[in-house]
Formats: sequence, C-alpha cells, structure tokens
Amino acid sequence: MSTARIRSIVILGGGTAGWMTAAALSRALAGQTVAITLVESDTIGTVGVGEATIPTIHWFNQITGLDERQFMAETSATLKLGIEFVGWNGPDSRYFHPFGTFGPPGDGAMFLHRLLRGRADGDRTPTEAYSLTAQSARANRFARPVSDRRSLLSTLGYAYHFDAGLYARYLRGAAERAGVVRVEGTAAEVLQISDTGDVQALVLEDGRRVAGDFFIDCSGLRGRLIGQALGVAYDDWSHWLPCDRAWAAPGQAEDIVTPYTRATAAEAGWRWRIPLRRRVGNGYVFSSRFQTEEAARQSLLAGMEGPPSAEPRLIRFLPGMRNACWERNVIAIGLSSGFLEPLESTSIHLIQSGIAKLLSLFPAGDGSPLPARQFNRVFGQEMRDIRDFLILHYHATQGRTEPFWRERQAMTIPDTLAERLAHFRASGRIVLSTDELFRDASWFAVLDGQGERPSDHHPLVEAIGRDDNLRQLAALRQAIAAAAAAMPVLSDRKPGW
Repeated sequence: MSTARIRSIVILGGGTAGWMTAAALSRALAGQTVAITLVESDTIGTVGVGEATIPTIHWFNQITGLDERQFMAETSATLKLGIEFVGWNGPDSRYFHPFGTFGPPGDGAMFLHRLLRGRADGDRTPTEAYSLTAQSARANRFARPVSDRRSLLSTLGYAYHFDAGLYARYLRGAAERAGVVRVEGTAAEVLQISDTGDVQALVLEDGRRVAGDFFIDCSGLRGRLIGQALGVAYDDWSHWLPCDRAWAAPGQAEDIVTPYTRATAAEAGWRWRIPLRRRVGNGYVFSSRFQTEEAARQSLLAGMEGPPSAEPRLIRFLPGMRNACWERNVIAIGLSSGFLEPLESTSIHLIQSGIAKLLSLFPAGDGSPLPARQFNRVFGQEMRDIRDFLILHYHATQGRTEPFWRERQAMTIPDTLAERLAHFRASGRIVLSTDELFRDASWFAVLDGQGERPSDHHPLVEAIGRDDNLRQLAALRQAIAAAAAAMPVLSDRKPGW
C-alpha cells in the first residue's frame, strides 16, 4: 500500500466552478489533514450570467449538504421543469423538452414505441400530453417527485434557475466554514518541477507563493494552468457548433415566474430566456461568421420583452475541449476543460461531473498515471455525447431558411450522431450507452419536436392489440391531465412552492 498522500490542494479561480469544487472537496475530505486553498482575484470577472440547470444538480446539492429552501432563497432560484424550443422548425413552431419521463411510471423507453405505434394507428395527440412534467409546466403547477414507482408523480423531474454569482457566494460560505482558505490575488507565474513537469507553486503578482501537491484549474476559458502552463492542446469543435459569441443582458422580473427556460431560434443562432425571482436573464448565442456583434446585440434587444436593466455584455468563446483535462498533477474543472454552449443547460452539470469523477478517482499522491487516464477517457466521452446532442438541435431543423441554418442542415455530422439518427429513423430506437447524461426521453423530445419521424416501431409493442393500445394511451392522457390539475399552483417569486 502506498504511503504517499496528497496533503495540500490549490484551486486557481473562484466563480461557480471554483467554489463548487472547494465546497465538495472540503466536505469529502473532512477529518483528513488536507489543506485546501482557493486563489482568486476580484479584478477578474466570471462568465456566469444567471444559470439554468438540469436535474443532476440535486446530487451535488445533496453531497455538499445544502438545504433546498435555503439554497433557493439565497440564490434567487426558481424552479425549472424543462426547456421550450421556439422557432427551430420555422417562426411559428414550438416544442417542449421536459424533465422526467414520458408515459406511465416504469414503462421507460418502451412507452415511446407504444406512442409511435399509436400515431401509426391514428393518434394525433401532441407529445406533451404524455409528459406530466410538461403538463404541469404549462399550467404553472408543481409537486415534488415521489419515490413510489407506481405513482405518476415518480415521472416528474425538475431543476432550478439561479443567479450564478449568488450560488458561488453561497458555496463560498459553506467552503470557508469547512476550512477552505481563500487567497486574493492573480497568478503571475506557475512554477513547475524540472524533472516531472508537475506544478509546484503559483507565484502571485505581489510575490507570494502558494504551493500545493495537487492543483485544480478553475480559471475559466483561459485555462491558466492546463493550457498556458502545461500546454495541453484544445480540440476545436466550431465546424460542428459554429456559435462563438453571446450577448447577455438582464431584464425586468416577471410577476408570475415561468417554470422553464426558453430557447428561441434566431437568424444566426438562438436566444435564451431564464426567469429568476428578481430578474429575467436574456442572451443571444450567435456565430460571428454570419452576423456582426452589433447586429447581434440589436437582435437580442429586439427579442426582449422590455428594455434591459443593465448594458448587454459580450462573451467570446470557442466550442471544444482540452485533449486532456487531467495532466500531471493538474485537473481542469469548468470552462478550463472545454466549452459547450448552454443550449441544454449543461455547464453546471459538467462542473459537478468533473468533481464527481475527481472524487471517485482521487489520487493517492504516488504519481500513478492511471487515475488521470480514466478521468480523461470517461469525461471526454461525456463531453462528446453532449456535443452530439447539441449538434442534433442544429442539424435536424426544418423551416429555417437563413444562411446560418441552411449550412447547419447540410453539414456533415459526427459518425456517432449519424448512427443514432439512422437507428431512430429506421425503427424509433434510441441507442444509448449506460453512462450517458441525456436519456431516451430527452433524445425523443428533441427528435420528435424537430420533426424526425421514424418509419417503424419496436415489434414487441404489437403484443398489445391496436384498440387496446389506443385505449391505454387515452386513459394515460386523462390520468396525466388530472394529476397536473391536482398539483398546487406555483406562487410568484417565492423560493418554495
């Protein structure tokens, strides 16, 4: 057994990624003699403009011991039940990607084939009618999911919208109470051990040295450690995901808060709308090859429901990821590891996923390359899986004629995505690995919402007769409608329900 152990960890960068990492590590390493230091500068801004999350956020909040009601109050959070996509198949089109699952409890992926068969037999009911989450979102109602797999309420799913700056501040308090030491400063130099290349210490602008055994790069898009110091290359995915800019601006809060995010297709990208309790976050993700920054700014302002409450802010980025996110004794968490646009709200998830994988593979301190190799393999595959899901949104569009969208529709897609599309188009099957983030319900919501229609369904659903299947679908619609109507109405601007 190795006697080498990591005794000091240095996190470079605060913001959401830095303080999520600090909060999780301080709790996981509680009782051990491991010093955790976070270095950040108040003069360096963060990208966070108000975040929409996905249901995996519950796992992170639980492992860090956050109380849900207090967390929602402290971060100006609202509930999020899914994403409404507007205009992706033309100006008047819209569909909903709900959290949770479609159909009755326990039916899983096979229900989607029963739905496809029902359509072939004449059922023209909108897909949303088979999702309890979608029905509750449209009615502005909500109830907590239950663990009883016999109940329709077990099919629900939810996440949050919250202010990313307030979330980081909330986690900072938890981390500092657990012993994390914050050092104000900017890293001017990175010292490395000559024979191994491992990072040894950060030298701050005022000459102070912050040494450590293990370093976590949360420095954002610049990748101060993983990219600038260690020279890990960046894999550019802009040929598949060409948006490289975003304007962001806050708007006035709603009187009654909408419990979902909205993503509206625009001339050279898409606009987001994220309702918080004290404001609405607005943004426009676009491609600078197809639209100038000033024209995009005007497009954002024209799409808002009122004047912005602050000047729009421009964010530049390059979609892609590091060739390795764990190199030597440095691991990149958050934007330093790569960037995927927020179309499906995966930014926070990828931070917590990196943290979870780090905790699972936490190194002994003996310099073994095995943990890093495994981390890079599984995290890289997760990034590629999400990348393919995002590409699907752009590629499988119909009814958009702008040059940006025509190029997206005609582009060559990754072989992995082409294979999935081939399966769905032929048989309605959604082929996934066991570790993928987005499951059957999510893929179906987007494929179906954007007009993909398979030519067949799973043959095993024919064990149910045609009339029986249609009767069961009708009964399910009625049960979902009744369950949604029985839920409490969401109160306006309150952190709970």
